[in-house]
Amino acid sequence: MFESALGEIMAQTGNKRTTVHGRTVTTTMRRTLRREAPTTIGLLTDEQDFAAMRRYRTFTFDDHHVYLEQVEALLKALTAQGVHTTLALFDPEEYAQYCTEAGIAPDTPSGRSRFTAEIAACGATVPYDGQPLDALIPVLVGRAVRRATWEYATMLLAGLGDCADCGQDIGRAAFDRASHLLERTLEAAGPGIHHLVCSTPTDHDQLLAALHTDRATAGAVLLDSSEGAEFVSVLAVGIALESHGGVVLRTSTPGAPDRVHGWRLSRGSLAPLTAGEVFSAYCTDADTGEPVAPESGVEYCAGFDIGADEPEQHH
Repeated sequence: MFESALGEIMAQTGNKRTTVHGRTVTTTMRRTLRREAPTTIGLLTDEQDFAAMRRYRTFTFDDHHVYLEQVEALLKALTAQGVHTTLALFDPEEYAQYCTEAGIAPDTPSGRSRFTAEIAACGATVPYDGQPLDALIPVLVGRAVRRATWEYATMLLAGLGDCADCGQDIGRAAFDRASHLLERTLEAAGPGIHHLVCSTPTDHDQLLAALHTDRATAGAVLLDSSEGAEFVSVLAVGIALESHGGVVLRTSTPGAPDRVHGWRLSRGSLAPLTAGEVFSAYCTDADTGEPVAPESGVEYCAGFDIGADEPEQHH
């Protein structure tokens, strides 16, 4: 996890000289190279995952709070050396499965280091720039959840196969349609800072995706490409499965109340909600069903029509 990084720091004392191929190499030279080699630390973010790792003899920590303190100290030490460091979510169950599939011993620092390198390459990570660790953990967990949602949605879409009537790939057609609907929504929303949430139920889970965009003028919309892909994938699942999900849009503009609009998924498209339905959805506790006081400075508006110029729907 972070044993190798900690070992390097402790080993970098003095200025020892070594001869390699007839040339003198000093520790200072190695430090220079080290600053250009990024480091990833696999982090156990909660007590449950920490407890699961304690079954390994070579995992020497016995207190999660102390463990987090030591991780933060290591992050600061690496940063002080000019080393770029990222955090990755370390999942003990995935680690055990990885070791079994790779045929390596799990109760070793090298095994944990190899797994951390693997999740750094293909998993969710967060760069460390000096922030408090307790502020980074929710960001890391949220990013990991979003990635897992995207992977699950992508898997669902890929497994739908071809339409028996028209021969189209159902998942691809739904993804294209979802992309078109998102583009139409952002065009119709106009300038402002937009926050969209898509909710899509499946047989096994409730998929959620959020998207933040900034459109200061009538020009191009600025959005994060990974957030866009996640949002479109979740919306595409709802379209392909014709589920009863929906989309909510909240827009902020300077000097004006925030506006909230909503749509429900209906027969593979987005049907506008009335202002009353948007108010009811926003002002009801999702867990208890009890009313929630409306926010001050927020206008609850009907969804606007975004169906114009839609491509023909085959499914």
